[in-house]
Amino acid sequence: MEVESAASNSNAKNQRRVGLIYDQRMCKHRTPDDDYHPENPNRITVIWNRLKLAGIPERCVLLNAKEAEDKYICAVHSKKHVNLIRKISSKRYDSKRNLIASKLNSIYFNEGSSEAAYLAAGSVIEVAEKVAKGELDSAFALVRPPGHHAEFDEAMGFCLFNNVAIAATFLLDERPELDINKILIVDWDVHHGNGTQKTFWKDPRVLFFSVHRHEFGSFYPANDDGFYTMVGEGPGAGYNINVPWENGQCGDADYLAVWDHILLPVAKEFKPDVIIISAGFDAAVGDPLGGCRVTPYGYSVMLKELMDFAQGRIVLALEGGYNLDSIANSALACMEVLLEDKPISGFSEAYPFESTWRVIQAVRRKLSAFWPTLAHELPTKLTNQKAPPHILPLSSESDDEDDEASKIVSADFVAAVEDVVEPLLKLKVEDNHDKVTTASTLWRSELSKSDIWYATFGSNMWKSRFLCYIEGGQVEGMKKSCSGSMDRNPPKDILWKTCPHRLFFGRDFTQTWGPGGVAFLHPQSNSHNKTYMCLYRITLEQFNDVLLQENGPDHDLSSPLFDLNALNSIPNEGSFSVEAVKRGWYHSVVYLGKENDIPILTMTYALMHSWQLNFFFIQNRIGHLHNLHLVSLPYLCI
Repeated sequence: MEVESAASNSNAKNQRRVGLIYDQRMCKHRTPDDDYHPENPNRITVIWNRLKLAGIPERCVLLNAKEAEDKYICAVHSKKHVNLIRKISSKRYDSKRNLIASKLNSIYFNEGSSEAAYLAAGSVIEVAEKVAKGELDSAFALVRPPGHHAEFDEAMGFCLFNNVAIAATFLLDERPELDINKILIVDWDVHHGNGTQKTFWKDPRVLFFSVHRHEFGSFYPANDDGFYTMVGEGPGAGYNINVPWENGQCGDADYLAVWDHILLPVAKEFKPDVIIISAGFDAAVGDPLGGCRVTPYGYSVMLKELMDFAQGRIVLALEGGYNLDSIANSALACMEVLLEDKPISGFSEAYPFESTWRVIQAVRRKLSAFWPTLAHELPTKLTNQKAPPHILPLSSESDDEDDEASKIVSADFVAAVEDVVEPLLKLKVEDNHDKVTTASTLWRSELSKSDIWYATFGSNMWKSRFLCYIEGGQVEGMKKSCSGSMDRNPPKDILWKTCPHRLFFGRDFTQTWGPGGVAFLHPQSNSHNKTYMCLYRITLEQFNDVLLQENGPDHDLSSPLFDLNALNSIPNEGSFSVEAVKRGWYHSVVYLGKENDIPILTMTYALMHSWQLNFFFIQNRIGHLHNLHLVSLPYLCI
């Protein structure tokens, strides 16, 4: 059933028919004890209220949400997974619901989760079918929980069912009479759509395009699935396009450059019949988890340029986005584009980052074998137009967020953390080179004779970024400089190794990178886990300097943080807590074995018991309590 609006009256005969779905029943999905969580019901209610204030619903065709049928969901997910989501909110699961959720990657369940998940999937199917039939020109499904992380047999990353993948599969396989043979899925959520990618990995009927923060596999979902070399397989080779940002802070200019030089040329060759957008707004300016800077204007231009394809038949399905003001304004901007009722107004910063051009060139080279339109090199005159890096005063990764962090989150967040932040802002930050004494000269001389492998994860795997710890300075995307090591000689060797550990992500802001998640390595090994790490062969002296820079340069280095005694004992102990910097996020040194008879060390948080993690999740509900060493799994992001 649909509710006709002003879009269908005699005064609006030439207006585009735009569908819109919103149902408060999807607000029933919330954390079990109503603890704060970034993926919460306010996300869709604030968008709906913003649209109503602008008079958008009156200009749309309002559709009723309906639950998806199991047979359509099972085309994308296993029967086991579908059964779990269908039953998880029933009374028989009351006693084990939380336990099941704790075993999944960043998932919560409550009594309303099943209904919300079925409504979200069914709503995207509903609008996609009406657009494909021509009953609507385009549509927006304002749904939650989101979907693009959900895989065949697993809920993850706040996602229960893969709403977009289910809708695309429905059009292709269940409605052949609609003659929908090619679908372009554009995922502009700040996180990689791993679930959608895997669904259509071998399917040439779907061109999957994702632009996302990746940072060499350190940004959620923290693997190599989102790298540009992942292009599909078999008949689907070339139909999977990833544009992986190397850093945060990417904004309108970066995204529009990708549109101009990758997405739009390929879309022109592909000639899609329908476009479905995984419309996450966590790349929006001010998002506490995304750390990028896309404006409502940027989203409107990206959408407007896609309307030149598929006769403008476009479906938007909400994915992520956690700054309520940003998602509301961005969604409104998109709706105004779909309605085509006023010109796009605004402006963008002049140039993309240097890293953006580097990524664009790499993607084009990799995909040129499949898409001839990408074969030519971009002119140097174009790629030399680039934005300067952002620079802030020196401080440590473990220092407390200053007013810059407060500016990008909502007023509610600011009020909640004010009492914690204020006294800590007075901490004095000093350059560790001012601490050099005769005593430090002695231990440095001794430790410079011993080599270790420093096993890095996250952004430190990027050699240019790691060298900042050795040589000082900063790379593009960083908001502060590193002081460097006293010994500025580069690593003696570099190698890559797979280690049986997992990565966790949390926090929502760092002084080095600004907004965005932070990578932590689980200190306990597990044969079922796998993390790619880059090993740098450096001296034990240099390792101490890196430890200091990672954990706060306010310690007196008249003695080493990690000496030869610690190095000799750590193979038996497994880890070593550096008490001098225990307030730092990476104060625990972990032993990972040997390579060529040289010890392999890394640094991460200290291991905690499950009850401590639960306590910290409650205390860290908005990610700003600064005496914590671990951020709980619920802050893994969309």
